[in-house]
Amino acid sequence: MYTGEYGSSEEDSVEEPKLKYERLANGVTEILQKDAASYFKCNCVLKINLRFIPFQFLALGTHFGKVFLLDIQGNVTQKFEISPVRINQISLDESGEHVGICSEDGKVRALCSELVVVALHPRFSSSNYKQFVTGGNKLLLYERNWLKRWKTSTLHEGEGTITNVRWRANLIAWANNVGVKIYDISTKQRITNVFRDNVSLRPDMYPCSLCWKDNSTLIIGWGSSVKICAVKERDHAEMRDLPSRYVEIVSAFETEFFISGLAPLADQLVNLYFVKENSDHVEEEFRARPRLDIIQPLPEGFEEISSDALTVRNFQENECRDYRLEHSEGESLFYIISPKDIVVAKERDQDDHIDWLLDKKKYEEALMAAEISFKNVKRHEKIGMAYINHLVEKGDYDTAARKCQKVLGKNMELWENEVYRFKTIGQLKAISQYLPRGDLRLRPAIYEMILNEFLKTDYEGFATLIREWPGELYNNMTIVQAVADHLKKDPTNSTLLTTLAELYTYDQRYDRALEIYLRLRHKDVYQLIHKHNLFSSIEDKIVLLMDFDKEKAVDMLLDNEDKISTDRVVEELRDRPELLHIYLHKLFKRDHHKGQRYHERQIGLYAEYDRPNLLPFLRDSIHCPLEKALEICQERNFVEETVFLLSRMGNCRRALQMIMEELEDVDKAIEFAKEQDDAELWEDLISYSIDKPPFITGLLNNIGTHVDPILLIHRIKEGMEIPNLRDSLVKILHDYNLQILLREGCEKILVADSLSLLQKMHRTQMRGVRVDEESICESCHASILPSDMAQNFSVAVFHCRHMFHKECLPSPGTIPGVQFCNICSAKRRGPGSGILEMIK
Repeated sequence: MYTGEYGSSEEDSVEEPKLKYERLANGVTEILQKDAASYFKCNCVLKINLRFIPFQFLALGTHFGKVFLLDIQGNVTQKFEISPVRINQISLDESGEHVGICSEDGKVRALCSELVVVALHPRFSSSNYKQFVTGGNKLLLYERNWLKRWKTSTLHEGEGTITNVRWRANLIAWANNVGVKIYDISTKQRITNVFRDNVSLRPDMYPCSLCWKDNSTLIIGWGSSVKICAVKERDHAEMRDLPSRYVEIVSAFETEFFISGLAPLADQLVNLYFVKENSDHVEEEFRARPRLDIIQPLPEGFEEISSDALTVRNFQENECRDYRLEHSEGESLFYIISPKDIVVAKERDQDDHIDWLLDKKKYEEALMAAEISFKNVKRHEKIGMAYINHLVEKGDYDTAARKCQKVLGKNMELWENEVYRFKTIGQLKAISQYLPRGDLRLRPAIYEMILNEFLKTDYEGFATLIREWPGELYNNMTIVQAVADHLKKDPTNSTLLTTLAELYTYDQRYDRALEIYLRLRHKDVYQLIHKHNLFSSIEDKIVLLMDFDKEKAVDMLLDNEDKISTDRVVEELRDRPELLHIYLHKLFKRDHHKGQRYHERQIGLYAEYDRPNLLPFLRDSIHCPLEKALEICQERNFVEETVFLLSRMGNCRRALQMIMEELEDVDKAIEFAKEQDDAELWEDLISYSIDKPPFITGLLNNIGTHVDPILLIHRIKEGMEIPNLRDSLVKILHDYNLQILLREGCEKILVADSLSLLQKMHRTQMRGVRVDEESICESCHASILPSDMAQNFSVAVFHCRHMFHKECLPSPGTIPGVQFCNICSAKRRGPGSGILEMIK
């Protein structure tokens, strides 16, 4: 294997090479030991003398006039003695069935003379395209006519020796001492002349390199100059006497070194450079070695992508003309040809990229690249293991353990080997969190070994693993026993106790787990009870639950009354009245009727532990014995509660008296009187307040809408000083005006509504009333219309839509000439209307 060398050691440490190199050996080595390469050509198929070779082949011409056909490994498949002198050029058509060979003695397989180069039509194998061109002092086109004779025509002459020719589709490009020409075989027109830039260079020493990138793009390399030419169609309006196509130079630039060959690589270029020994552009170590660069052409320059200096045999003796660059279309294969060596360059693939990353110890990137390629699982594992080993050597145990998940995958043997290795280096903890715990599971002994390691040194870490690992990974009883042994040494350790409870839970020994949780007052106790329906186990543990978290315990008990009855809870809490109150209070808030049998007991509990909620309880409960409640409130001197109970029991005067005498709160007294809306209470309130100026002020400010203020003002003693009297009187007047305005507004609304309704009634009564065969007399209940319509009849129809035969109507009322509906009149009279209704 041949390896190209970089131009600088700094680049080598940073940049990844774009190409890899391999010396073409086997038969080539033997040929070049005795002879020297002069020309080289590659193709995919070959057919010579009716013999078909169905694989890629290489054609090598030598200085001694021989042509060798080689396979891609360099083995000789055929040998041709063409000429005693140097082979100048070999041309193949697209199919590989025909070969044109030109030697220095001017012969092309004895078809013509004085020739230097040759090119076959790309489709020469087709009978319609039997054409080829040769170059010497002239460019000659050979065409075979229908008589199978060769017709010769001169395409160009007079500008020196033609040194290179390339045929692509309908375009022929050739180079002579003056420059490069392009000829369109379809229109038989020469369409451009690209002059060479540096005329001081000898054309025979620094020959022109030509390469077609595609059917319309020609790349020219000559000396140190590169030009990229695009063949374009000319607009019909511009043609006149001009060719139908023209050439535009889309990129032109100078390079540092002399060009020995070039080839396309996607939108980039591969350039083979000849470096003269006296060049100052590179360090001494690389002088005279040919360079293979990949560049990105720009309109007026280029960007270097990569550069490799190549060590070929006898490079010190070679000139620019001794090197050639050939490429295989469709494959990124490039052949660097020198007289004594042939080197194959190819684009680096994913495996090469991975190898380079490994060489640079970039294991993470190599592992990612291997995952993307999906080519070789073993290779992925190998890379991954190398990475893990590297991390372990560095002491980065956590990263090494984390990478085990990605690298070891489902390989149980590798997993167990790694676990034992981490045990050997004392890093079991590092790998513990990354062990497989899903579909792939290791032997239980592996997990138990790690749990025991944590149990010895890290209780918190042990507890974390127990929570995170499924219980099926290990033998639960083994770990329970191990924890129990440690608890003998440290019986109050909460971490171990909690973990033991979790192990009991997994083992479905819920009672033992519940005991530990209650002992620890652990927050998960309620979740455990709900999840596993342990209500029968907590009937005797209600006090413990409430001591731990009263709110959660009561909510749980109330949510599950069907499993633990209220009577059972009350019985358990009988010796803890403060807890009993919390339970009964929440029960009452949920449903005022459920715990009605305990409402009498709750009066004392509220009075003792929760007086703020006593009054709301008394208001909302309809099952509370009022006498008992009044007794308790009076004993404890709860005035507000006593006032409420007295008013509820009908003793409003005593309740008002307590407000005025004990609370001395006129606002509350006024509010109480308003609620009761009792004139006697207002009289009592006024009588009590008449000698108390602050009370009088409160009354003046608030009773205006309930009691006539004049009654209060007349009873005020003359000369009594009353605070804010003026403001109170103003307020009374304002309230009075407001009442007058409200009355007037209401009167207007009432009148307007009455008028509107009267008009509506009038419009309704003015409407016609339908009388037909189905209508009946409300008195005799016979049809209102006679069976014989020809007879005279008289009918009375009222606006209320009641109908009577004239003879069925009772005598008129007290108002002469006015007749009322007998039925509606009876309804308005009240008593006796029921008889009429029955008759109806």
